[in-house]
Amino acid sequence: MKKWFNSLPRIVQMILLFIPGVNWIMELGVRWSHFAEKKGLFSLLLAILTIPGGVLFGWLDVIWCLLFKHLFLAR
Repeated sequence: MKKWFNSLPRIVQMILLFIPGVNWIMELGVRWSHFAEKKGLFSLLLAILTIPGGVLFGWLDVIWCLLFKHLFLAR
């Protein structure tokens, strides 16, 4: 899901991250797919923290995505 999200046009990424419910679902999908790909302890920690705080990570990712064209710590 991470590769799919990064392949989307920037405006579509922003729209998906601005909608609160979709934001949380996108965060869960991207973080868990990043963990499945990397298998690191830090990736697992971020994936677990996204479950209760996915909306907060989502708002951080809106800004991060605008500045660096990828999600926070999911390159």
